[in-house]
Amino acid sequence: MTDDPNDTQILIDRLDQLLEEERRALLVGDLDGIGALLTAKEALIDALNAAGHAGGAEIGALHGKVIRNQALLDGALQGIRRVAGRMAAFRKIRRTLETYDESGRKTVLQGEIVHEFEKRA
Repeated sequence: MTDDPNDTQILIDRLDQLLEEERRALLVGDLDGIGALLTAKEALIDALNAAGHAGGAEIGALHGKVIRNQALLDGALQGIRRVAGRMAAFRKIRRTLETYDESGRKTVLQGEIVHEFEKRA
């Protein structure tokens, strides 16, 4: 990359646009779209670092957008983890029955769900 300020501004504008696309994808839950944008975002950030642009208002605004998107991504990951935990709990409930005997001891009854289909004429 050259030291041309116009080239640097083009990189800043592209990264700004990409961060907005990433934000939209995060807000609608388009995880595939987020993954596709990651490579392009990394390449633009590397190009900006190579250009040696020290700072300024443009970089500060980009930094704010990166922080905002990271918070959105963290929230999405937390939601995914919670859903995975709930699904694991539901699977456990389907496989076992926990009950207590007359003296208050917990008893776990293992069960297997049999999915059978009977055809009748």
